[in-house]
Amino acid sequence: MNDSPEAVRHRYDRIAPFFDFIESVMEILWFRRWRQRVWNLIEGERVLEVGVGTGKNLVFHPAGRSVTAVDFSERMLRRARRRAARLGTRTDFRLMDIQALTFADREFDTVVGTFVFCSVPDPVGGLEELRRVLKPGGKLVLLEHVRSEGEAAGRLMDLLDPWVSRLVGAHINRRTVENVETAGFRLEHVERLNALVRLIEARSPSLA
Repeated sequence: MNDSPEAVRHRYDRIAPFFDFIESVMEILWFRRWRQRVWNLIEGERVLEVGVGTGKNLVFHPAGRSVTAVDFSERMLRRARRRAARLGTRTDFRLMDIQALTFADREFDTVVGTFVFCSVPDPVGGLEELRRVLKPGGKLVLLEHVRSEGEAAGRLMDLLDPWVSRLVGAHINRRTVENVETAGFRLEHVERLNALVRLIEARSPSLA
């Protein structure tokens, strides 16, 4: 299966008009309150949201902070901009690939992502980019789908993953907690929100 950035971008461009509807039930039951928890954990003045999508987190963007939001799907970003206009949110939107951010090194105090690294073609490479743009000791907060810890359920997710990712662009068997450590972050807290979703807090390395 082609998992290039262009192929993933095409999938998200394709589902952008239906994306909010597809996730509407999960958003009402669980995701919305989890998103609010994520944004209560941010630190510092300069915040980067990666994979802003259609802008479901915009309602939680804090006033008085500089928030930049990126996505690599123009159609998703277009919907986020419209949502920001309705909410009156002053967010700086950028069309950008998480695997090749154009920001300077050590530019942000906190980086936030919600349900993003299930879709990044090179998840460790994308996380390394986040570490690059974070200030030393900067905070990473992620809300992510992960591979089940149960042996049988994990194997089932491995079997289903090619079909799910082909339909919606997201992989259901990513080991994102381990990937965060592999990318050079120091894990601070991992919370199991349900069988498949984790709230992850980590730090970029401090200067020696």
